[in-house]
Amino acid sequence: MTANVSTDGATTFVLVPGAGTDPRVYGATIAALRELGHAGIAPPLPLDHADATPSDHADAIVAALGDPPPAPLVIVGQSLGAYSATIAAARLRPRRLILLAPMIPAPGESAGDWWKGTGHLEAIAPLTARIGPPSEWDEAAMAEVFYHDVDEATLTASTVYEGVPSDGLFEEPLPLEAWPDVPTTVLAPREDRLFPLEFQRRVARERLGLEIEEMEGGHLPFLSRPRELAERLAALA
Repeated sequence: MTANVSTDGATTFVLVPGAGTDPRVYGATIAALRELGHAGIAPPLPLDHADATPSDHADAIVAALGDPPPAPLVIVGQSLGAYSATIAAARLRPRRLILLAPMIPAPGESAGDWWKGTGHLEAIAPLTARIGPPSEWDEAAMAEVFYHDVDEATLTASTVYEGVPSDGLFEEPLPLEAWPDVPTTVLAPREDRLFPLEFQRRVARERLGLEIEEMEGGHLPFLSRPRELAERLAALA
């Protein structure tokens, strides 16, 4: 079949959030992409299935795009969403895969094993010395780590999109034998307190042989800087 190719210079961005978050959290980024002449799609994911895996999420992404999918296509995976975005990229072969504030996966590694495999706890030692280990983070600690650069109005409006990731998202090993043959970019926010910049720089080099791209903001730029995020995605595409 012939691909649905854009003739007006527009790119379609598929936006995948992490950690059980409802994809509609990308609403402001999609609006900003539209203003820039591009299209943004945040496919619905099986968030209510307790055993849903990254492959299940990738299935939902591929199904939402139709056959043939739009082209040119860029897939964006944020945080834990990097797992399902990478699987979808291996199937769809988009123009580019952008990993945003990501858990950069390795073939055969589960998200549950990722933390130890990357040395994450050591990388955030100064943070945990101050507020305790992640398993003990209370509401105040979560706000300090995730929402420090999100204004109160946006934070209040976005609570409806918060969710709890399924166990399956952490249990399935990345079902790829090698990294997909797709141009890949790691976009790391400079003020990300969960995945510090130097940590992301090291993991990107070790796992992908890539230097990171940087932007301002914390772990959730679709909340704190949706317009800037849209501009960076468009430029990187």
